[in-house]
Parts: sequence; structure tokens; C-alpha cells
Amino acid sequence: MDSWVNSAEILGSDLPLELSGTGNRRALLMDALREAVRSGRLAPGTRLPPYRSLAADLGLARNTVADAYAELVAEGWLAARQGSGTRVAERAAPVTPVHRPRQPERVARPVHDLVQGQPDPSVFPRTAWLASARRALAAAPDDAFGPGDPHGRPELRRALAGYLARVRGVRATPDRIVLCSGAAHGLRLLAEVVGGPWAAEEYGLPFHRELLASHGVGTRPLGVDADGARVDGLTRRDRAVLLTPAHQFPTGGPLHPARRAAVVDWARATGGLVVEDDYDGEFRYDRQPVGAVQGLDPEHVVLVGSVSKSLSPALRIGWMVLPQRLVAPVVAAKGEREQFSSATEQLTLADFVESGAYDRQVRRMRQRHRRRRDQLVAALERRAPHVRVTGIAAGLHAVVELPPGSERSVVRAAAWQGLAVEGLGDYLHPGAEDASRGPGDSRGPHGPGGPRGAHAGGAGAVPAADASLVPHRDGLVVGYATPAESAYPEALDALCRSLPPAAPPAATPAPAPPPPPAAP
Repeated sequence: MDSWVNSAEILGSDLPLELSGTGNRRALLMDALREAVRSGRLAPGTRLPPYRSLAADLGLARNTVADAYAELVAEGWLAARQGSGTRVAERAAPVTPVHRPRQPERVARPVHDLVQGQPDPSVFPRTAWLASARRALAAAPDDAFGPGDPHGRPELRRALAGYLARVRGVRATPDRIVLCSGAAHGLRLLAEVVGGPWAAEEYGLPFHRELLASHGVGTRPLGVDADGARVDGLTRRDRAVLLTPAHQFPTGGPLHPARRAAVVDWARATGGLVVEDDYDGEFRYDRQPVGAVQGLDPEHVVLVGSVSKSLSPALRIGWMVLPQRLVAPVVAAKGEREQFSSATEQLTLADFVESGAYDRQVRRMRQRHRRRRDQLVAALERRAPHVRVTGIAAGLHAVVELPPGSERSVVRAAAWQGLAVEGLGDYLHPGAEDASRGPGDSRGPHGPGGPRGAHAGGAGAVPAADASLVPHRDGLVVGYATPAESAYPEALDALCRSLPPAAPPAATPAPAPPPPPAAP
């Protein structure tokens, strides 16, 4: 394709055209003529110059202009009549000028990607998935190709009941499992059925909080420390609490056993609901498996999971393991026909699980992610030994702790290095920031300048109950699952170049002068 740029206004046979951009010359000319008609500069009935004349004025081939005229005639912009030349087509009403908003400048794509939450798409098990799809389709009953059941395919619900019991300690029969298109879809349905307000960990996905808020469910933050969420902050007013007990997102670490028992006791005493987001419970490296909280009390805990981390977010298959009393209301909220998850993909996943291919894929990904994590830790130990890395016993990301007040500048420095990475403050609940300020304090928890991250504000926040929360720390949330193998070392190099240098050692105070000699 030709490349041609001419941004000057050219007067061709009294025809003002603005020709700009790069690409095919005929397409550029057609765009200019359409815009002239659309804006009203070329009124209906206006006669255009002969294509030979316009071609000479614009420095184009005659066939280029002739083809542009012919195509615009076919589209209805122009009209051609033997003996009267080519004119702007007549309209029943004058064309109203269209004022287009100025397009934002295109932001350059990062060269390196260490944003959490997405596995490397190149490692999807295509061969094994195709084998499962063939077997599943060959054995599929006829009703699999009819209207969908809002419960989801029974084959997949049976397979998940066995798998989750074996791997995550879940207590459920297939009739308590409702399939959905992912964790977000599950939360949306629970928000409709349960209502609000909810409590949520002070660090978590802003998207989840915004989703709940869009359904009229406000959230208020629970403090998070080394033992996970501080569930002692729950009250009778809370209808539900959203937790990530297997590996607190994004700070890391499992919910302490005493707190697991305490949150179940709260749910039993108040009739509240524990919503357990099991987003990466299968990926653990340096600790024993931690079973799901759902196993402690299936009547007061909902387990929400999906294959977005273990297989691919493109599959759009998730599940909810529900208390018996919520199954019918959730199915009713979905509607009479399943509109989200493909029945054939559900059947394929059922075979994938029952054949053992899913277990093999999880083991493979666990080994890969552990190797990635070890590379990250080694690179930081070698090139930035002054920073501390936490949350690395499980999951698909780590937290790199930073000096107070440096998070935003480090994220900007990473962008200059072509690296996409997020700050820990991007995940902080806005109510937690409010609680960390004193009366009349207009500063965020890290000094003046307002909220720290792009998600620091937002609708649906309920004021925090505990105003004694400690100031929140600065850090980077570094996802190590996304880059391809060949790109990962360069991404780590860009990360290390973005980090602040070690603080200079404190000056040693000069020794005190000796005391004067005693008087004789």
C-alpha cells in the first residue's frame, strides 16, 4: 500500500479539500470528500470538477480520482448523470454539520508487561483442549444444543463438585453449583440477590467494588495485616463480606485459622454471608495447601471461582458453590436461559477435568509460575537488595515494597522504561484512605496530593468503621505470569532500572570531646 502525506489545504478547481494522513491515496481522497459533504462545505447539487482536473491539481493518477468518484456514487454521497458531470447527491434535508470530539492522542503500548491478573496466553493447552472438545462433542446429548439451563451443564457441575472437594476441601453436591461467566458475573448475581451493604478487604480489585456499587451495594473496608483481613471489624449491619482467604489480594498471605473460624461465627450469628473469592487458590509454592473457608460452613459461605488464571480468561467459565437457600434465587436472577457461557465449552471443560488434563495443566502452570517468581526474587536480590518482596508463597504476583511517598514516582519511572506495572495504592479502598486521615486533613495517607492511585476514588464506598488504621504502605504489584519466556528477562531488567536507589547511610555523629581535666 502506498504511503502519502499531504496535510496542506489544496484548492483544486475551486474545491477546498483537507488531505491528511498516511495510507491508500484513493481512501484519503474519499475521506476528504465525505467530510466536505458531511460538514456542509459541499452542498447538495454542487458540481465537482472533472476527475482529470482534480487529479492534476492534487498530483494523483486519473484512475485514482475516477475510482474514488465511482465508489462515492455507489455509496450515495455523489450522483453522476450523463452530460452533467458528477455532483453532490441531493438530500431531503440539508446536511447538519457534525462536530466530532477531538480524538485523544494514542498512548504508546508498553514494551514490557508486569501487570497482574493475566496468564501468558501462549501456554494455553491447545492440544489437550482440542482432544477434550472432540470427546465432549461426540458424547454430548441432544439437549446440549438447545436452550441453555441457567444452572449450567450437569456434566460440568458434577466434574467440579468432585474436583473442588478433592483439591480445595469444598463440601458441595452438583445441585449447589451454579455456573456463570466468571467471578465478576457471580458477584453481580450475588449483589442482586443478597443486597448490601458489604464489607470488603481494604486492598482488593477496584473493579469488584465498582461492580457492586453499580448494583446499589456499597462496601466499607476491613483492615488487612499479616494475618489477612481483620474480620473483628464486621458488624450486624453488614449483609456480606468479600474475602480472598487463600491468598489475600494483592498483599499476599492466607487468612489466619482463628480469623477463618471467627468469620464463620459472625455469619452464623448475624445471618450474614461470606463470599470467598478463590481466584488463585491452586497456585501455592512454599506452603501447604490451604482449604477453602466454604468447607467450614457450606450454609453461610459462597465459593466463587473461575478458569481465568488456570486456563484462560477467554473461556468465560466460572462457578458459584452456594448455600442451598440461595440456589433458586441466583438461578432466577440469571434468567430462564443461560446467555453467557457456551454449553459446548462447558462440556469440554467437564471432560478436561475428568480426564486429568486440568490437574496436569495446573501442575505445569504452578511450576512455571514458581520459576518466574524465583527469577523475580533473584533479580531484585542482585540489583536492588534494599527492597523487600512479600506475598510470594502463592499466587501470580508479588508486592515490591517501596520507601514511603515514592510509589507514584516509581510507576512513572517504569512507564519511561516502557514497563506496565501497577502501584499498591491502585488497589486501596477509598474508605480506607479516608479513615487514615485525621480530622480536617486534606492529605492522603502518603502526604499532600490527594488519592494515590487511579482507582483511589469511586462510587459505592461506605465510611470505614475503624478510624485508627495505620498509614498504608507504598509498593508495586508485580505480576510475573503474563510475559512470554523470551520477554521476561527484559521486563525484569526494566523493573530493576525503575526502582529507587538505596538510601544513603545515616551520618555517624562525631564523638563528644573529652571532658576537661579536673582542677587540682
